[in-house]
Amino acid sequence: MNQELDFMFVKYARVWIPDVEEVWRSAELTKDYRQGDGVLQLQLEDGKELEYKLDPKTNNLPHLRNPDILVGENDLTALSYLHEPAVLHNLKVRFTDSKLIYTYCGIVLVAINPYETLPIYGSDIINAYSGQNMGDMDPHIFAVAEEAYKQMARDERNQSIIVSGESGAGKTVSAKYAMRYFATVSGSASEANVEEKVLASNPIMESIGNAKTTRNDNSSRFGKYIEIGFDKRYHIIGANMRTYLLEKSRVVFQADEERNYHIFYQLCASAQLPEFKALKLGKADNFHYTKQGRNPVIDGIDDAKEMSTTRNAFALLGVNESYQMGLFQILASILHLGNVEVKDRDSDSSIIPPNNGHLSVFCELMGVTYQDMSHWLCHKKLKTATETYIKPVPKLQAINARDALAKHIYAKLFNWIVDHVNKSLHSTVKQHSFIGVLDIYGFETFEINSFEQFCINYANEKLQQQFNMHVFKLEQEEYMKEQIPWTLIDFYDNQPCINLIEAKMGVLDLLDEECKMPKGSDDSWAQKLYNTHLKTCALFEKPRMSNKAFIIQHFADKVEYQCDGFLEKNKDTVNEEQIHVLKASKFDLLVELFHDEEKATSPTGAAPTTGGRTRLSVKPVKSKTGQASKEHKKTVGLQFRNSLHLLMETLNATTPHYVRCIKPNDYKFAFTFDPKRAVQQLRACGVLETIRISAAGFPSRWTYQEFFSRYRVLMIQKDVLTDRKMTCKNVLEKLVQDPDKYQFGKTKIFFRAGQVAYLEKLRADKLRAACIRIQKTIRCWLARKKYLRMKHAATTIQRYVRGHQARCLAKFLRRTRAAIIIQKYQRMYVQKTCYKRKQAAALAMQCILRAYMARQLYKALLREHKAIIIQKMVRGWLARQWFKRSLRAIVYLQCCIRRMRAKWELKKLKIEARSVEHFKKLNIGMENKIMQLQRRIDEQNKDNRSLSERLNGLEISHAAESERMRVEVHRLRGAEEDAKNNANKVATLLEELERLRKDLKNTQKEKKAIEDWAKTYQDEMEQMISELKEQNHLLKNEKNDLNRLIQEQGQQWTEKMQRALKEETQQLENDLNEERSRYQNLLTEHLRLEEKYDDLKEEITLAVNVPKPGHRRTDSTHSSNESECTYNSEFAESEEGSRGGEDVSKAILDMSLFLKLQKRVSELEQEKQSLQNELDRREEQFQRARARDDEEHKKARGAELEYESLKRQELESENKKLKHHLNEMRQSLRGSAEAGSAAPGSPPYTVLLDQLNSSNEELEVRKEEVLILRSQLVSQKEAMQHKVRHKATMTEPLPYIEDVQKLTDAKEISQAYMGLKDTNRLLESQLQAQRRSHDNEVEVLRGELQSVKEDNNRQQQLLAQNLQLPPEARIEASLQHEITRLTNENLELHSDDPKEYKAYRISMLRRMVDLMEQLEKQDKTVRKLKKQLKVFAKKINDLEGGQMDVSPGQTTDEPVHPVNIPRREKDFQGMLEYKKEDELKLVKNLILELKPRGVAVNLIPGLPAYILFMCLRHADYVNDDQKVRSLLTSVINSIKKILKKRGDDFETVSFWLSNTCRFLHCLKQYSGDEQFMKHNSPKQNDHCLSNFDLAEYRQVLSDLAIQIYQQLIKSMESILQPMIVSGMLEHETIQGVSGVKPTGLRKRTSSIADEGTYTLDSIIRQLNSFHSIMCQHGTDPELIKQVVKQQFYIIGAVTLNNLLLRKDMCSWSKGMQIRYNVSQLEEWLRDKNLMTCGAKETLEPLIQAAQLLQVKKKTDEDAEAICSMCNALSTAQIVKVLNLYTPVNAFEERVSVLFIRTIQTRLRDRKESPQLLMDTKVIYPVTFPFNPSSLALETIQIPGSLNLAFLTRV
Repeated sequence: MNQELDFMFVKYARVWIPDVEEVWRSAELTKDYRQGDGVLQLQLEDGKELEYKLDPKTNNLPHLRNPDILVGENDLTALSYLHEPAVLHNLKVRFTDSKLIYTYCGIVLVAINPYETLPIYGSDIINAYSGQNMGDMDPHIFAVAEEAYKQMARDERNQSIIVSGESGAGKTVSAKYAMRYFATVSGSASEANVEEKVLASNPIMESIGNAKTTRNDNSSRFGKYIEIGFDKRYHIIGANMRTYLLEKSRVVFQADEERNYHIFYQLCASAQLPEFKALKLGKADNFHYTKQGRNPVIDGIDDAKEMSTTRNAFALLGVNESYQMGLFQILASILHLGNVEVKDRDSDSSIIPPNNGHLSVFCELMGVTYQDMSHWLCHKKLKTATETYIKPVPKLQAINARDALAKHIYAKLFNWIVDHVNKSLHSTVKQHSFIGVLDIYGFETFEINSFEQFCINYANEKLQQQFNMHVFKLEQEEYMKEQIPWTLIDFYDNQPCINLIEAKMGVLDLLDEECKMPKGSDDSWAQKLYNTHLKTCALFEKPRMSNKAFIIQHFADKVEYQCDGFLEKNKDTVNEEQIHVLKASKFDLLVELFHDEEKATSPTGAAPTTGGRTRLSVKPVKSKTGQASKEHKKTVGLQFRNSLHLLMETLNATTPHYVRCIKPNDYKFAFTFDPKRAVQQLRACGVLETIRISAAGFPSRWTYQEFFSRYRVLMIQKDVLTDRKMTCKNVLEKLVQDPDKYQFGKTKIFFRAGQVAYLEKLRADKLRAACIRIQKTIRCWLARKKYLRMKHAATTIQRYVRGHQARCLAKFLRRTRAAIIIQKYQRMYVQKTCYKRKQAAALAMQCILRAYMARQLYKALLREHKAIIIQKMVRGWLARQWFKRSLRAIVYLQCCIRRMRAKWELKKLKIEARSVEHFKKLNIGMENKIMQLQRRIDEQNKDNRSLSERLNGLEISHAAESERMRVEVHRLRGAEEDAKNNANKVATLLEELERLRKDLKNTQKEKKAIEDWAKTYQDEMEQMISELKEQNHLLKNEKNDLNRLIQEQGQQWTEKMQRALKEETQQLENDLNEERSRYQNLLTEHLRLEEKYDDLKEEITLAVNVPKPGHRRTDSTHSSNESECTYNSEFAESEEGSRGGEDVSKAILDMSLFLKLQKRVSELEQEKQSLQNELDRREEQFQRARARDDEEHKKARGAELEYESLKRQELESENKKLKHHLNEMRQSLRGSAEAGSAAPGSPPYTVLLDQLNSSNEELEVRKEEVLILRSQLVSQKEAMQHKVRHKATMTEPLPYIEDVQKLTDAKEISQAYMGLKDTNRLLESQLQAQRRSHDNEVEVLRGELQSVKEDNNRQQQLLAQNLQLPPEARIEASLQHEITRLTNENLELHSDDPKEYKAYRISMLRRMVDLMEQLEKQDKTVRKLKKQLKVFAKKINDLEGGQMDVSPGQTTDEPVHPVNIPRREKDFQGMLEYKKEDELKLVKNLILELKPRGVAVNLIPGLPAYILFMCLRHADYVNDDQKVRSLLTSVINSIKKILKKRGDDFETVSFWLSNTCRFLHCLKQYSGDEQFMKHNSPKQNDHCLSNFDLAEYRQVLSDLAIQIYQQLIKSMESILQPMIVSGMLEHETIQGVSGVKPTGLRKRTSSIADEGTYTLDSIIRQLNSFHSIMCQHGTDPELIKQVVKQQFYIIGAVTLNNLLLRKDMCSWSKGMQIRYNVSQLEEWLRDKNLMTCGAKETLEPLIQAAQLLQVKKKTDEDAEAICSMCNALSTAQIVKVLNLYTPVNAFEERVSVLFIRTIQTRLRDRKESPQLLMDTKVIYPVTFPFNPSSLALETIQIPGSLNLAFLTRV
């Protein structure tokens, strides 16, 4: 092939070359290859240059490497180059880089063991793969299981899943997951939990058939084929298991690092349990059979825990405790047998020492005698024709005999367990089909290969042959289907190898022959093999260095087998005397094991199947009675060959599916890939053979549309035709010259290997050329743009430079002109300045001279004036000195005193300032202290001002005194002349003057001291004020800081509290939603159980047609809701009556099933009730305040209610009397009219007419009063009594009756009888207590009745009197009577109790107010009736006038015709009356036979709900509780029935959801509760229910609405589900964005829209349809929002789940498609005004996944952006998308492993669920907000099309 593609070996082409370590290495050509070159110039990936020499003989070129976009494909057959290195590399990339363990290889699923637990096997993954095509999803074991299940149902053909691989590859786990898938998807046909039993068989078989080997900790040491049976509806009904070639030698021998079977170690680990004490076990190291491997522990495995799991599995499969202990007893005896020590007696004999402990325990456990067993362990019996000899055996043979016995016992036990597992999985139902799961050992080759490896490889040869033939057949069918010429493909046929093994004179035949020889040995057998096959068969070889071995060339590899032990293992002999000893045991289970030897058994030891099971070519081998011993002596090889033939017949009769398990490394490292080990297994398991067969023909296959979409770039416009097939033919003829390289099929194009790579190269070259052209054009455009920018910049610079130069020249010219002007003005200024200077000098000289002369004159005048002033001042100074001395003394004295006090105060303030308490006080009330200090400063300022005023006063007084003294001195001077002669007086005056002078000086000193002190004090005060101001400023700052800190803390606390409140509110909302969700899920489960129960009942009814006579009972599980049980009796009875003979015989019923269902229903009811209580408790928290107000209001209304009840009784009695009198008067009037004695106008007629009018008035008044009182009293008091009576009389008996009906067997009936006796005693005691209370109540009622009778008589008398009075006087008389009665009661109460009298007066005042209101109403009614009477009187007068105008000739004997007085049409009350017998007709016409389409289009929305409520209103109006209960029961059951019948019709479900909600809203709106009445009109409030409280029924209807809503969501989901993946993912909304990659053998859904495929427009049209239907039906807007939110969640979840499971959808272009589709959905939401319903938020995970496909994924910044962007996706989902990201074109890059590790590291701290897929079954909890209707009930008209003519409007 490579020679044909030599044109592809050009420079930069990549190839694969062989390598010793990595098997294959990638290299790149550094030079083109030319024909004839013997060497290729290569460069390895590490940069090393290499010359690769070609083989000169073959000149074969190395394998070409696939393009990068094909690496990591889901299907290996999609690769362009199909060869070993491409397969190996693709598996390695998927396994190590993308962490994908499954890969398709044509029809084979390759599964690589990850040695790590992966989250890809949950129920969400199972649901995602269920119903999907195999090629549409990523490879998975579930996809294979789904394909098998689908083909079984579609083709009516049995299926097989063949799981193979070597030990440790994961075969058992893969088979287990396949069975789990079948058990989950199909379910069981009955409640017997068959699927659980099928899965429970796994731990049992693993414990007794699996062991630890060097390659696997849980290696299956036997092969098994499990048939899972299905019935006609493809539900699991049972299973059957067949086993092959148990490795018995492991029981007695294990190699190093290996273990015996798990069950032995589990027993030893549980030896301390009390029930295992008798087994006398210990640690595993104490027993020879469990310690040879020297590693009895497996890391991470708890054997004691595994033992508990095994025992639970036994119990689930029906193996009781005694049988389990018997099994463990036999297993323990095997361990003790291994420890029996045999010693040499001599060279030819051996002996077991007496009283051997282990042998004693063995005999004790097995129930045999010690002497017999010890004897036959060391002896054997030889039989001849005439005699029998007993011969001792040597030690070695005795030990071998002991081990053979142990192996034989274990094999028998193994077969017995398998047989009982099959019996427990057996079903009595006839099997329709089955799926077989074959878990069998893969090809094995070890250093030493023996008989076991020979049989295993023989089985693999047979399976490989079957596999090759199947692959060849599929290829042939594909070619013939596409009508392509079929050419024989050469493939490896291993029939010669099979003939070598099983043919006549083959290996097995010679082995059996040698076993029959008396002295046959392994050596003689080997010589026979050499002589027979060495020269005749090329597949048989002899080793060079050995004469006891042989080599067989198998399909996978050469294997050398050692002949030692072949004969012994093939014979599998055991001493028959030992078997006889065991058969004579007292141990029943042991005897049962060996009793099977006397029967004919199949080679596997499985019992023949019975019952209705059908199996193809798999039948037990029949044998005659006398052939038991012969059958027992069949060799192991012959048995294995026969069972293998049966297996191959079964597989050939089924459709096989292949799973090949690969072990990636021998060290069990997670996600570590060893290429050497992988290649060995790929060659051995047939994967490469599949590749070779595919590569030999046309491996690459494209549909015409896919080819056109992918290679459209290679076509020109004229090549594109309307016929895609012709277009592709024309293009291929141009592109590929050799017509043998491709073939045109019917729907596909077939290519030879390598042609797709060639086309990809052409496409890449074309795209690369286009890219170069685009780059050239863009670069030209960029260069031109740059040139134009530079040119524009140069022109701009020149313009600015020239402008600058012109501006410089103009500036120079301006400066020159300015300089000349400046010079002119400067010269003028100099001359002018010189002139002014000379002028100023002359003027200055004149001025100075004149000034000098003036000053001289002024000085003379000034001297004279100053002298006068000096005299005046001296005289004044003398006087002031005296005053100041006096004032200074006074002020000084005051200052000293004040200073002393100030010092005291200052000292006290300093002491207080130093104290901590003072500082605290300052801090506490600093503002107040500052204000006090400010006030003190103001006071001191006032003191200073007062001191200053006093000083001024003193100065004034001192000046006055000085003036006086001056006057006195002047007088004394005047008298001095007179007293010159008197010397003594002069001396005295002089002394006095001297004294005054001294006083003046002292006064001056004192004044100065006072001034100094005042100044000092003022300075101190100013300093103190400044300090206080600073302190005040500091305190203000501190205050502001504290206030700011307090505000910040307050704001923080406020935000914190708001945040906490918000979180708490959110948590409460979440808890409420969770409770609602759980409650609604329970309703769903309950509905499912109800439907299942009804289905079972119908099946039983159909199965048993003859009812049991004389016994009939009502269905006890008709409804799970307690409220429904209270009112379903009548409708259930009617249905029972219509069904007739529906009861069946109890003998046929599976009562355990019914009891289980009933128990489950009761549990669900209890849980539902608890959830409802919790929900009510949470909702009551928001209504407690309102409840308290209502309670207070009820207390306030208590007295009024009592009076109203009495008033009601009184008015009712009066009403009856009035009716009676009215009827009497009418009769008398009628009689008078007939007799003709009282003509109109006569006095008797007038009196009667007046009485009639007055009686009518009184009757209407009383009616109105009665209605008002009844509406108030019944709604509050009678409703509570009715509710209590309703619960007591209706809810209790039915559950009790149901419980009685559940009892079936005698034991339960006896227990029920005892319980009934206790209940009867309790009921008798309660009945007696009730009887006593009833008697007391009867006595009280009798007394009240007597008083009522007296009142009645009195009222009759008053009524008779009042009838004679006119209407006004009659009303006054009744009021007077009422006042008199109240006065009497008043006096009685006043005499009895003053306090009670006071309360009674208050109540009387309230009653009087009510009476006044009633009086006003009566006045209005009287006026209205008067008007009507006037009208009637006028008509009567007209009638009288007509009679008076009769002609005189008319005879008086002519009878008077009665006059029909027309009545005014009365107002309808919004009620519909119907008869009880019309109820079924009402339900039938309005519910069961109603067509929603006509009602929704032609009539008002919710019309059936309004009609039903109007009927209910009438039943409430007439106070008929039976009618109310029956109607509601019929409505609810009928809605359930129509939903069960037409639950898949979205329109029907939507219609009844809308009507149920409207009926529920009507019950709330007209319930009379204030919270619902506030939205009503006054007329609607008048229509409220008056007699019954239907709150419980509202809850029942709410539950029914929830069930309908969930049914609506399921119906909607079933319609949307097929559209979502096709419309959101596969369809190309934006054409040409995404390309199509090459596909493999598995069909992948095309992204090109074909006819019949769904598009995004299909989804939007369907959404429009849903929305319009709900709007037409009048569905509440809030409910529509919830439905739309659920719709969008389903769309987003299904799309995202498929995206996460489809590698081909994870690309950049697909992300763009998804974002566009989401934008279209958002646009739809905007058009419908539904953006606020939360639907957009449900698409957020899908939006983020689409963004993740489009963002950059290289650097750490990109990783950070992804982590912050994808907050709605889990870590597992983000990593999954990155792993699945696949480039569609060669220009895109893959996501590196390092980048994914970075993402995982950054998201490591996220706390989230590890679940990968979104749960598509989630239904948001639904709420039904109250939505009152403004439609008036009295305006509703019933159309005739509903056939409800029997309803009467009231």
